[in-house]
Amino acid sequence: MTGGPVETAFTVYSDFEAYAGGVYVKTPGAQPAGGHAVKMLGWGTDQGTDYWLIANSWNPYWGEEGYYRIVRGENHCGVANFAVHSVLTKPGDDDGDDSA
Repeated sequence: MTGGPVETAFTVYSDFEAYAGGVYVKTPGAQPAGGHAVKMLGWGTDQGTDYWLIANSWNPYWGEEGYYRIVRGENHCGVANFAVHSVLTKPGDDDGDDSA
């Protein structure tokens, strides 16, 4: 939360291209269409549904002005499997562990 956005990847399903807004939930029968890397910016709750807020790279006219919200809490489409972040280190700190 204090270190900025994280990168992640997820499985794209056939219904994802048609996303136009709201909290995305894969529809029954949607087929896997590939994978996609994105930037996860934050989270929230919309009408009782927890979501991740994600910046897509397709264009600003897709989804919610280039962003989308995907349901959070059940690792939907594998979005939480591949989240990574960088760790800032102090000069001379080779192990990256800043817990001391």
